[in-house]
Amino acid sequence: MIIAAGHCCLDIIPTFAPDAAGGLTPGALLEVGAAVMAPGGSVSNVGLTLHRLGAPVRLLGKVGDDPFGRLLLDLYAQVDPTLAGGMLIGPGETTSYSVVINQSGSDRIFLHCPGANHTLSAAEIVDVLATPDLANVTIFHFGYPPLMRRMYHQEGAEVIQLFQAMKQRGIFTSLDMARPDPASEAGRADWRAILSRTLPFVDLFAPSLDELLFMLDRPRFERLREQYSDGRLLEGVDGALLADLGDQLIAWGALMVAVKLGEQGLYFQTAKDSVRWETPAAINHPTLANPAWRGRRVLAPCFQVDVIGATGAGDATIAGFLMGLSQGSGPEQTLRDAVAVGACSVERVDATSGVPGWETVQQRHAAVWARRATRLALPGWEWDAASALWRAPDDQAGASGLVR
Repeated sequence: MIIAAGHCCLDIIPTFAPDAAGGLTPGALLEVGAAVMAPGGSVSNVGLTLHRLGAPVRLLGKVGDDPFGRLLLDLYAQVDPTLAGGMLIGPGETTSYSVVINQSGSDRIFLHCPGANHTLSAAEIVDVLATPDLANVTIFHFGYPPLMRRMYHQEGAEVIQLFQAMKQRGIFTSLDMARPDPASEAGRADWRAILSRTLPFVDLFAPSLDELLFMLDRPRFERLREQYSDGRLLEGVDGALLADLGDQLIAWGALMVAVKLGEQGLYFQTAKDSVRWETPAAINHPTLANPAWRGRRVLAPCFQVDVIGATGAGDATIAGFLMGLSQGSGPEQTLRDAVAVGACSVERVDATSGVPGWETVQQRHAAVWARRATRLALPGWEWDAASALWRAPDDQAGASGLVR
């Protein structure tokens, strides 16, 4: 069983006409269509995507005892009454919600209320996982600690405690991030310290590039954002920067790093040292005994689709990766699964309704499905047509036989 834990919220997504002109202007009236009300946040996006793919999954987050909380739990129950068995309800607390402004031709704007996410604790999560119904958990994914106050207070003591507990149980652990408001309390937290103390207990660390730069190299992040703007930040990124970031995260303890690059795909790097792969979590997933997982440094481009909405695409990509891993796939297949599920996600306005069943995903990327052109500067990298991956000069193994 897979647990999708962490941040959850209700997404309120106004719809815009394709030819809607102009952005949000103070004092102006901008006409919109009906709002899409959908479960949001990491718990919803990853968990519901895994459910649509056919994985046994449970959701573990916290809502308030208010109308938004009842609506969110009802939306989960409409999908499957068993999904929300691990959800917690905080008496007197507010349920988190986001208003997602997703206009064509511009980057998304989020108006977000963290609500009960701020009070979710490691102890509450561990207590839920101690129940008999959740005794067979093999993968634990946790998302968005920067949007959860207890998780980043005291240099991340709670999130460290949480991942230590999961590793002690031999569970494969996965961690995703979110980029907070720089002026907020979370934006001022020492994320280098938090990550350096948490990653020794993380098997898969899967942030987006902008989140990673924000947390590890704020001056470079600010320079790139000033030069290119958020929507074009990738234009200032190359293979050397990705390698530097990946090296730092692996040195801090992560076994695998998957950096989400938006429309440019997924950068993937893993530890080289074979001893790092001899953990209970790796032993519980026999596929990870395959040496092809070790010492990898590759980039998986996105598949070409007509993009309707990018909300939750990164979460869907992570869900595809975890699903592939749970199915025993090797690294090349798992990366194809990840970007394929992410591509399906963006074909609908919300995060999960565009994702089909697992067999359909397999059939779709087994057929002729074009990849998006890679615009990143990758000097010395090679395109491996057999695996459909860009391979760095020091990539150690691969199904294509290009072993270095």
